[in-house]
Amino acid sequence: MTIRLTVAQALVRFLAAQHTERDGERRRLIGATWGIFGHGNVAGIGQALVEYADVMPFHQGRNEQSMVHAAVGYARQSGRLSTHAVTTSIGPGATNLVTGAALATVNHLPVLLLPGDVFATRPADPVLQQLEVPHAGDVSVNDALRPVSRYFDRITRPEALIPAALQAARVLTDPVETGAVTLALPQDVQAEAYDWPEEFFAERVWTVRRPGADPAELARAAEAVRAARRPLLVAGGGVHHSRAEAALAAFASATGIPVASTQVGKGSLRYDHPQDVGGIGHTGTATADELARTADLVIGVGTRFTDFTTASGTLFARPDVRFLSLNIAPHDGHKLGALPLVADARGALEQLTAELAAHRADAAYVEEYTAGKERWERIVDACFAADPAAQPTQPQVIGALDAVVDESDIVINAAGSLPGDLHKLWRARSHDQYHLEYGYSCMGYEIPAALGVKLAAPERNVWALVGDGTYLMMPTEIVTAVQEGVAIKVVLVQNHGYASIGGLSESVGGERFGTAYRFPTKEGTYTGAPLPVDLAANAASLGMRVLRARTVGELRTALAEARAADTPTCVYVETKTSDTVSGAPEAQAWWDVPVAATATRSAAVRARERYERHVSTRRRHL
Repeated sequence: MTIRLTVAQALVRFLAAQHTERDGERRRLIGATWGIFGHGNVAGIGQALVEYADVMPFHQGRNEQSMVHAAVGYARQSGRLSTHAVTTSIGPGATNLVTGAALATVNHLPVLLLPGDVFATRPADPVLQQLEVPHAGDVSVNDALRPVSRYFDRITRPEALIPAALQAARVLTDPVETGAVTLALPQDVQAEAYDWPEEFFAERVWTVRRPGADPAELARAAEAVRAARRPLLVAGGGVHHSRAEAALAAFASATGIPVASTQVGKGSLRYDHPQDVGGIGHTGTATADELARTADLVIGVGTRFTDFTTASGTLFARPDVRFLSLNIAPHDGHKLGALPLVADARGALEQLTAELAAHRADAAYVEEYTAGKERWERIVDACFAADPAAQPTQPQVIGALDAVVDESDIVINAAGSLPGDLHKLWRARSHDQYHLEYGYSCMGYEIPAALGVKLAAPERNVWALVGDGTYLMMPTEIVTAVQEGVAIKVVLVQNHGYASIGGLSESVGGERFGTAYRFPTKEGTYTGAPLPVDLAANAASLGMRVLRARTVGELRTALAEARAADTPTCVYVETKTSDTVSGAPEAQAWWDVPVAATATRSAAVRARERYERHVSTRRRHL
């Protein structure tokens, strides 16, 4: 039996019938579709979404990149069991997807992209917004999505949709391969009719696998742990993706091995768990980084060991240090010359805990890191302490929010100086409270991601923490939040510039050039008066309720009021700095940003001398 539908109608019906299942939990694979319509998708996908509005919810976006961010936020909050699709027109609508697609793929988060494409049959050539490539007639701007997609296909004939759609669903639900999936849809093919087999629309359930550990690898891993005297576990995002937090807590409690966390791994243990020693790497705590420098075995769980985690290859300094990497992806499991344990994080942690029965870290080692953890908590307390009548610093803004939330709140951030401060200072109370996108660290992610997270968890309070630089990148989905009544909370921190890059610029001899939001001077530097922009008024103009806070006391009151609000609400605060320095503890480990090898200005000369000292300590772990 067949049913006659357009390609777009068939795709929407197919997507509505796909589900995932893991540990008995069943979810719809594509929970909704985001879209901005133009001539490349309005008559195809647009018409199909109207036709099947009863089975495919729709969200109206304002920026194509931000729609992907919203879908990614939804997917992460849904444990990668459910995501959203994003449809755009051809041309700029399609190329605006590239940044969001890269973010999704870097972070191993599923999202389905459905950009329109130029005519497959080429009745008119070129058409509006078509990129002409003289040496290749089959290239369109959508090919820019190939390197940032885990799966890419261009549907040039109706029947090609069947294998492509099945492959798309396979990749979206594969815990190793998942990321951005792109089906480029020529505008004529979208509207073309075809007789589809009814089986194509049958309900399908895709099992999200939990591969177990190989017995030999498991035995070698247990032997390595038993032999270690100063083991340190580094928890990455794979702990959360696997929902392995309870297994990690059980492992840490049973063995006494301390647990540090990457940006995306933070919250794998509650901040007050005895074995949690905080963030690791360039933005980590002094406690975790000192343990890393002296560790003889580093146990990575679900981490890619990026340069922030390894301090650009300078952090794990002990000459005889070795690595054990538990990762579902073989590519990541073999990094740093590690002993690989290629498996699902939850299952393998449970197996490893059983293998290590009665094994426990030395009592003196436990006493050492416990004392270090207590010292760092006193530093956090000092950063959060504030006179209620004073203008707050950025750490005091974080402290005020920390005092207002409970374990049900979710805090979202991605770029600027806030990630470093949060990684050091935030006290994560639940496995999903701390939502940092730091794989791509994309400015503009926070507000649309908050929208996606809130759609996935409508009962939770969801906070987007944004600086002025990030806010100016992408505030447009505030309009969507207002339109759909999605009560996200935005904490808008005004510090008059790119605080993070300003500090980095100063450290590498760039003298903060071009990093402040100030008027230019006659000398060509941006060191004049702060710009007279009113970002609070801007947020209000987009329909958001805005609460202004000038002091620490007013900030605490505003945050509590925003938390109780049932409409989208923004808390606006200007932090106490004239030079955009946050005031948080300085970096506890190095990060490699190459410095000019030759310069006449003294700041760059001094920075190069420091750089050469640091880079001389880097090593390759083989």
